[in-house]
Amino acid sequence: MTTLDRTLAVPGCRLAYADLPGPRTPVVFLHGAGADHRMFEGQAAALSRAGHRCVLTDLRGHGASRPCTTPVTAAALLDDARALLDRLDLHGAVLAGLSLGGNIAQALVREAPGRFAGLVAMSCTWNTGPLTPLERLSLRLAAPALAAIPQRLLPRLMARVSAATPAARADAERTFAAMPRRAFLEVWKATADFVAPDPGYRTPVPLLLVRGARDRTGNIATAMPAWAAFEGIAERPVAGAGHLVCQDAPDEVRARLLAFLRGLPCR
Repeated sequence: MTTLDRTLAVPGCRLAYADLPGPRTPVVFLHGAGADHRMFEGQAAALSRAGHRCVLTDLRGHGASRPCTTPVTAAALLDDARALLDRLDLHGAVLAGLSLGGNIAQALVREAPGRFAGLVAMSCTWNTGPLTPLERLSLRLAAPALAAIPQRLLPRLMARVSAATPAARADAERTFAAMPRRAFLEVWKATADFVAPDPGYRTPVPLLLVRGARDRTGNIATAMPAWAAFEGIAERPVAGAGHLVCQDAPDEVRARLLAFLRGLPCR
């Protein structure tokens, strides 16, 4: 188990993170809403053994980056990520994010493409992709629907929706149970705020898209294939995996990450 043995003071909290050294392309992992860095432990360990520098962190309001005395907003999450990248003097890293982490990673690449060597987006919607009227309505109604679920039922329900395997469900229930519903709704709103359609935008760095074939959260099952087609890249769902694809199918995701990193152009 990776210990987040370092902290970075940011407004309202102290971000906990780990920086595993290595001479090869750095990879920064950004976890999903309600989760923590442990969702990527299998992949980070393998990449570290292969010589890659790996950075793991708990986003503000999550895991070891609590307590958090200021709101969790899209802007604050981006500020935190920039501050961490600056603290570590990271340039030429690959950003690998799942769900909310994938939305953060997309936004960081869009604002500073020259800083990054690649983007790995897992189980997340396409920030700049088109939205149907139904998808727009679903975004608006998601938070009120979650608010109607009793707190005692929310962790197990969210875990069952998010993961396909018992181990992944157990870990998801652990993290969701640690976050009060009020805080989770705040994080959910931050996630939705990253969605801003822009039909003219193309990802300016090498891109890997990963999703579970059984992921039915949000519009991911339709948005990620559409994103792949728009960018002209392959998109092959991971069989048997749900939203938490890196935990439902850790070996397959690890293999795809390593293959993607091997294929990056030299910088």
